[in-house]
Amino acid sequence: MKYLIASDIHGSASACEHVLRLFEREGCDRLILLGDLLYHGPRNPLPDAYDPPKVAQMLNEKAHLIHAVRGNCDAEVDQMVLHFPVLADYALMPVGTRQMFITHGHVYGPTCPPPHCPGDILLFGHIHVQKCEEQDGLTLLNPGSAAIPKEGSKKAAMTLENTLFRWLDLENGEELMRWES
Repeated sequence: MKYLIASDIHGSASACEHVLRLFEREGCDRLILLGDLLYHGPRNPLPDAYDPPKVAQMLNEKAHLIHAVRGNCDAEVDQMVLHFPVLADYALMPVGTRQMFITHGHVYGPTCPPPHCPGDILLFGHIHVQKCEEQDGLTLLNPGSAAIPKEGSKKAAMTLENTLFRWLDLENGEELMRWES
C-alpha cells in the first residue's frame, strides 16, 4: 500500500490539483490529509486560486481513498460538503514495528506530544514546514504545506510506502528528503 500524505491545502484549488496530480503520478493507493482543507484561517494569507467549493469537489471525487484528520481551520460545517470523515483529532496506524500517531498538530504536536512509546512516529501538519527529527524518543514527521509554505520551505507532500517516507516538491516532483522507519 502506498500513501500520499498532504497537509494545509487551505482552500487552494491549485494546491489541491498539485496534490491529486502527485497522487496519480506516484501511483498511490490512499490519500492521508492532515487537516486545514478548505479555509485559510485568520493568521494566513489568502492562498492562490482560493476556491473552497472547488477543493471540496476535487477531494470528494477521491472520497473513498481519503483518510483525514481535523485541522484548526476545519469545522463541523466542512463535514456538510465533504463526503469523507474530517472531524477526528487523530488516527493511529502501524508503520513496520512502529505506531504512527496522525494528527494536525494544534492539539497534539511537538510541544504537546501524545502518549507514546520510544520509537513511535508523530505525523502532523499545522506548522507549514517540512520536518524530520527525533524528540524524546518520538520521530516527528511533517510534509509541510501544500498551499502556504513557511520559513522558506517549498509546497510539498510526502509518500509512505512500506516504511519509507519521501518528501516531494509539489511543483516539480523533486525529492526533498527521505526517511526510513
